[in-house]
Formats: sequence, structure tokens, C-alpha cells
Amino acid sequence: MIAKDPYKSYQQNAILSAGPEELTTMLYNRLVKDLKLAQEAVDKKDIQSAHQAIIHAQDIIAHLMNTLDTRYEVGQNLNLMYDYMNRRLLEANLKKDKEILQEITGYAEEIRDTWVQAVKQVKTGASVGS
Repeated sequence: MIAKDPYKSYQQNAILSAGPEELTTMLYNRLVKDLKLAQEAVDKKDIQSAHQAIIHAQDIIAHLMNTLDTRYEVGQNLNLMYDYMNRRLLEANLKKDKEILQEITGYAEEIRDTWVQAVKQVKTGASVGS
């Protein structure tokens, strides 16, 4: 019998026991990680790894887009932002352009950080923006 990787087991348990807010945070964190991995791969001229990381980042963005509630202005605005990010990632993938990847990483980090802050404020009962 092969022993399970304890880190993978921990990750699986964390995902299975996470609430929607934590799952979204995990997606944002993985998006940022993929974008940084793509940048490193471009630096190393590892075209295949860059491609895989960008495609995974686009998959995450597609999932985030599919889960948006666009009845509200914030959802509509995020949808436009995700669409822009996705189009720029397509261009970055075609050109293996690190500058585009850095641009999109900045947006992803900003959205993630805003999300994390909003979740904290909701959990503590503080009003958003205070």
C-alpha cells in the first residue's frame, strides 16, 4: 500500500471543508501563482510551461466569470475586468510576453487583496470601505 502525500491530503481537506469565501480566495491565490509561474517560464524560455500556466490562469478566470452575479454593478464590473484579463492573457500566451503577464498579475493581486479585505470586514461586521 502506498502512503498518501500528507500535503495533498491537507490540501484536499482544506478545499472540501472551505466555505465559498475561502474557495474564492484560494482561486485568486492560485491565479496569482499561475501568473508568476508563467512569468518565470517565459524568463527561462520554457514555452510549454508558460503555456500551461497561462491556460490554467485562463481556466480560473473563466470559472470566476461563470460564478459572477451580474445583476449587480460590482458583478458587471468584475465581468468586464475578467474579460479584459482573459483577452490580455491570450495575447501574452501568443507572444510569451512577460510585460502583459506582469500587468495581469497586478490586477489579479489587487482583486484578490480587495476580496480578502472585504471578507474580513464582513466577518467582523465592519462596513466595507471603512
